[in-house]
Amino acid sequence: MSQPEHTAQHSVPSGKPSNTSARDAMWGWLIGLLAGVLGLAPWWITGATLPLQNLWATQVMPDLMPTALLPLSQYEATTILALLTVGGAAAGLAVRIWSPARRRLVTWSAVSGVLVVHLAATIQSFAVLREGLLPGSLSGLYFGGLLAGVIGCVLATLVALLLIASSSTVKTTIGFGLMAIPVTTWAVVWVVNVVGFLNVPTAVPTVARWVPAVLVGCALAWCGLRPARRVVAWVLNLVFLWLLPALFTAVQSVLGTRVLAGDVPAMLSMGRDVFGRALGPDGAALPTILLALVMGLTGVGARFVVARRNSLAAG
Repeated sequence: MSQPEHTAQHSVPSGKPSNTSARDAMWGWLIGLLAGVLGLAPWWITGATLPLQNLWATQVMPDLMPTALLPLSQYEATTILALLTVGGAAAGLAVRIWSPARRRLVTWSAVSGVLVVHLAATIQSFAVLREGLLPGSLSGLYFGGLLAGVIGCVLATLVALLLIASSSTVKTTIGFGLMAIPVTTWAVVWVVNVVGFLNVPTAVPTVARWVPAVLVGCALAWCGLRPARRVVAWVLNLVFLWLLPALFTAVQSVLGTRVLAGDVPAMLSMGRDVFGRALGPDGAALPTILLALVMGLTGVGARFVVARRNSLAAG
């Protein structure tokens, strides 16, 4: 009797790891699902009516355009990037805060949850777009360009999620730096869509200019400078503050022009010119870089002082 009882006692725990793994995977998937919805929420609260299209087959009023889960339009390129990547970043942050024992399992479960939302939104939106566009090669080029852009945004979302969810402080800090501009854009989209474009406070553009620097400064203060390899995260984040706003400006300028629409060489040339000017001495990058650097160093100094006081008090 004792032998079967001994066997029975040890047969019960054998199912616990798999049950715990399944539960963690489900929670990770739900985190990704909810984060994906959160990222797209600023667009959905507007009613998610497809923006007017230059190549639409029929003349319709804006309110009569079909529903699309993504704001597919060349004029909304940076908005689409923000809506998609913020969902991934939110999922990564949730995993980072949770810090589960099965981090890899939960992280990839969160990835699958985000992808469910993004793939559903992409398929539905492009199905609506294809149905309404004029036939022709220009419409095909437009459709293909938008699809390639959205796929690129989804890949950027996965990068942001994996970096921020990582147990590595350096990788997480780099993820924060990459997301500073998209998060700011996402927040501005929220404000615009809640209060209406004509009612946006005049201070919003000014505040939005400095928000990325504040976010990066906080990330650098959290990261710290020890061990020395963390300097890599500092350098990259400051480079992101210099390059990404200029890149966003160039992309929006090129895609927002109707004069050069369809002329790819001319659009690329214009993009290089705008990007170069935004990076030059007339650009606004230097003050924001300095603000982020000062905030980061101040935060590191404050943490050092607090740690020193605690050490002396304990001694």
